[in-house]
Amino acid sequence: MDSLCVTLKPNTHLRKPTQGGLCNGANGFLGERMRESFSNRVWENRVSKALRTEKSVNKARPGVVRSVLTSKDLEEAMTLKVQTYHRRRVDPKNVASIILGGGAGTQLFPLTSRAATPAVPVGGCYRLIDIPMSNCINSNINKIFVLTQFNSASLNRHIARTYFGHGINFGDGFVEVLAATQTPGEAGMNWFQGTADAVRQFVWVFEDAKNSNVENILILSGDHLYRMDYMDFVQSHVDSNADITLSCAAVGDSRASDYGLVKIDSRGRIIQFAEKPRGANLRAMQADTTLLGLSPQDALKSPYVASMGVYVFKTEILLELLKTRYPTSNDFGSEIIPAAVKERNVQAYIFRDYWEDIGRIKSFYDANLALTEEFPKFQFYDPKTPFFTSPRFLPPTKIDKCRVVDAIISHGCFLQECLVQRSIVGERSRLNYGVELKDTIMMGADSYQTEPEIAALLARGKVPIGIGRNTKIRKCVIDKNAKIGKDVMIMNKDGVQEADRPEEGFYIREGIVIVVEKATIEDGKVI
Repeated sequence: MDSLCVTLKPNTHLRKPTQGGLCNGANGFLGERMRESFSNRVWENRVSKALRTEKSVNKARPGVVRSVLTSKDLEEAMTLKVQTYHRRRVDPKNVASIILGGGAGTQLFPLTSRAATPAVPVGGCYRLIDIPMSNCINSNINKIFVLTQFNSASLNRHIARTYFGHGINFGDGFVEVLAATQTPGEAGMNWFQGTADAVRQFVWVFEDAKNSNVENILILSGDHLYRMDYMDFVQSHVDSNADITLSCAAVGDSRASDYGLVKIDSRGRIIQFAEKPRGANLRAMQADTTLLGLSPQDALKSPYVASMGVYVFKTEILLELLKTRYPTSNDFGSEIIPAAVKERNVQAYIFRDYWEDIGRIKSFYDANLALTEEFPKFQFYDPKTPFFTSPRFLPPTKIDKCRVVDAIISHGCFLQECLVQRSIVGERSRLNYGVELKDTIMMGADSYQTEPEIAALLARGKVPIGIGRNTKIRKCVIDKNAKIGKDVMIMNKDGVQEADRPEEGFYIREGIVIVVEKATIEDGKVI
C-alpha cells in the first residue's frame, strides 16, 4: 500500500523532473497552476476538488518525485492528502512456468550424446534442470511444465526421482513432463521445430479448465546457472502492465554475439532487439550500462544488454501470439520476441546477480571450476534458497592420505593417496594411488563396482570404472562411467583446439579434452 501526504507552504513553486534531473517547469500541483495565496479559499477549493477527480489524481504516480521550493514566510500553510494507492501483489498460484528441455544440444556435445542438455551434471551432484526447478520451488511457483524431446530418458528419470515426493511439497501444484509427440493431422506429424513451436504444440494445456486461473506464464531455459526469485520478476512485469517482460543482464564483448541483445528506453521498455548480431550490427547494439547500475569501469567491460532467455508473458498474449498472430514462427528469440517488440509493450527486467549461460563446453567448464574458488561468485550453499537434486542415499566420501586443494568432492567417493587440485569429483568416483587431477571435472558413476569385481577385471586385463594408478590428468571433462587405466597421461601438450576421436573415447573442444560417457582409455595411453 502506497500513500502520499504533501505539505505546501506560501508562494510554493514546483519543479518538473526530467530525464537529466530537475529543471524549471510550469508551476503547478497535480495539474493545478499556483498563483494565489493559500489564504484564497477559491484556490484551495479548486485543488481539493481536483484531488477528488480521477483524472487529476492519476497524475500523482507512485515513484514520481517532484521538488518543492518554498519561501521563508511561515504564516500560511496547507496540508493536502492524496488518496491511497494499492499495489496489486501477484499470487504465485496464478503463475505457471515452462522449462524448455533443450534441442539437440550440439554446443554441449559430446556431453549430450546420450542425455538432454538439462540432464547434464553440474557442480558435482546436481543436474542443470535442478537450477530452474529449484528457483521455481523457492519462488513458491508450483505449476511447472517441462518440455522434452531429445535424449529425454535420463532427464525424465531424474525429474521423477527428485520432484515426485521426497519431501518436496507442491500442494495443489504439480510437475508435468510434456514430451514431444506426434498427433493426427499434417502439423501434428512434426517434432518441435523450435522453442516457440514446442510451447505452441501444448497450448491446449493452458486452455484447460484446471489452468484457467493462470494469468502469467514463465518461459525458462534449462542450461543456465543462476539464483533468482521469479516472483520479483513477475511482480515487475505486472507493475509495468507489460505484455512481455525479458530478464536482461549486462555482458561483455567476448560473448555478446551469443545472445539476443536489447536497447531500452528511459521507462524500461525494449525498443530494439537483435538476435545474436555480429560485426556492425553488434556494435550498433552497444548501450550505456551505467544506467543499469554498473560502475564506469564495469560498464566499459560490459557494454551490451543481453536477454537471458527468461521471459514472462501474459497468458492471453502468449496464446494470441502463438496461435493467431505468428502461427508459423518457431523460435522465441529469433522470431516472436523481435516482432513483438515492434507492436507490444515489451519491458526489460534488469537482473544484477550472477548469471551464466553454460550451454557451451567452454562456458560449462569455466563455470564449474569457478565453483571451487574460495569465494565463488555463485554457490549452491544457501539455507534460505537451497537447490534440490535427487537423494541418492550415498555414504560419505573416504579419503586416504590425499592432498585436496580448492576442490569439490561429492558423496560416495574413494580417494587413495592422490592429488586433487581445482577440480570437481562427482559421486561414486574412484581415484587410485598416485593419481593427479588438476583443472578437471569428473562426473562420477551411476553405480559401484565391488572390490571382487574390480579385482576380476584387473586380472583379465580390463579397466574398471574410475581412474587407475599413477594417471595424470589436466584440463579435462570426464563424463559418467568412464574407465581410465593406469599410467595414462591426458595433458593435451600440443594445445590442440578441436579434435574428434570417438573410436578412442575422447573429443577436444576449445582446447578441453572430453572423455565420453562409458569410454575406456587403456593403460599407458597419452592424449
